[in-house]
Amino acid sequence: MPSSTRVSYFYSPNVGHFYYGPSHPMKPHRLKLTHHLILSYNLYRKMETYKPHPATAGEMAAFHSEDYVQFLSRITPDNLRGFHSQMQKFNAGEYTDCPVFDGLFEFTSLYTGASLDGAIKLNNGDTDIAVNWSGGLHHAKKSEASGFCYINDIVLAILELLKVHARVLYIDIDVHHGDGVEEAFYCTDRVMTFSLHKFGDFFPGTGHIKDTGANEGTGFSVNAPLTSGMTDESYEKLFKPVARKIMEVYQPGAIVLQCGADSLTGDRLGCFNLSLRGHAECVKFVKSFGIPTLVLGGGGYTIRNVARCWAYETSILLDTEISNEIPYNDYFEYFSPDFKLHLIPEPMENLNTDSSLEAVRVDLLSQLQSLQGAPSVQMQEVPPQFVVRHDIPGDDDDGGSSDDIREKGPGIISKGNGERRVHESELYDGDDDNKDIQQ
Repeated sequence: MPSSTRVSYFYSPNVGHFYYGPSHPMKPHRLKLTHHLILSYNLYRKMETYKPHPATAGEMAAFHSEDYVQFLSRITPDNLRGFHSQMQKFNAGEYTDCPVFDGLFEFTSLYTGASLDGAIKLNNGDTDIAVNWSGGLHHAKKSEASGFCYINDIVLAILELLKVHARVLYIDIDVHHGDGVEEAFYCTDRVMTFSLHKFGDFFPGTGHIKDTGANEGTGFSVNAPLTSGMTDESYEKLFKPVARKIMEVYQPGAIVLQCGADSLTGDRLGCFNLSLRGHAECVKFVKSFGIPTLVLGGGGYTIRNVARCWAYETSILLDTEISNEIPYNDYFEYFSPDFKLHLIPEPMENLNTDSSLEAVRVDLLSQLQSLQGAPSVQMQEVPPQFVVRHDIPGDDDDGGSSDDIREKGPGIISKGNGERRVHESELYDGDDDNKDIQQ
């Protein structure tokens, strides 16, 4: 795609103000750090900046069950006693990875509205790439919160894109499997999902290489199960040939790329060892196909590195080189002691051997080769439609305010008999990210 690529950036000033609670690893505050880096590098001057509309309950119900959406819209930390059975039913509240916090529904409305607005911009042909770093919450299910995710903005954005495009490709480079998105489209050929993730004793425990879809969707779920220590070189060797084959075979009309930053080196919950350049190489490769693309955030729990990653990937989308010296900004102290943009991978063993990666690559390429060409839109019924909206609210010309980045939900481990999922973070009290969260 030439440097004249039109990039639209969606950011709500309030999305970084929410607080999941003490010791919880999900910190929407990282969105503020990301946004301020984008401002201080002057990247906002090269893209159209929009303040997204808050998604309505009706828009959320295009995928989620109405009783679940109503529950999210009504529950607060002050009225929990009246929702005990519903909290169990919908996997939210105490003893889950999805707490009830102040402003929960507003938070879901903001990150979801931004993804929907990005999809609409793409559908209207008004942009080439739409960016919502607050989106990408890939674990939420139709009637259940999961893995820090409440509303699945990705599924809703894909449903919007399917109104115009016969086929949509979803790519997920988060360290956790994109289970909520895969599950939503497991039985259709209208959406292909491609997820690279840690597999084994790791949340959510799904994403086996043999999980390839069902019914009309057989072959259209592509899973690359990996293990700890993944390096830039190993990741690229697998990602590029499989993604290239997907593009050749599936020929999507639009792409949704989830850029979970918990696959970076040094993440609190992750176990991969990617540098910013290695992570962003996937973004650059996807961009090179010149297909309308919605770029979303996702996981990432060492927040100073999440901000580094998503600011750098914004520069990649804009074909703009930025300095390794982090410019002064409102959150400058988070980037001490070196105040550098790029990360040095840790000295850890890569347990993904050449032979294990080759086996995965061969298996996935064989799966893709067996597909009978790109399916036509007539092969499947059109998915359920949303309430139709026509345009995107206001344009924020000054480059946005001071809040940004969102998060998505990975990183939990199942323990015991499965009745209660326990967060790794429940054993973690400290915060090495200084003032990580202020409300």
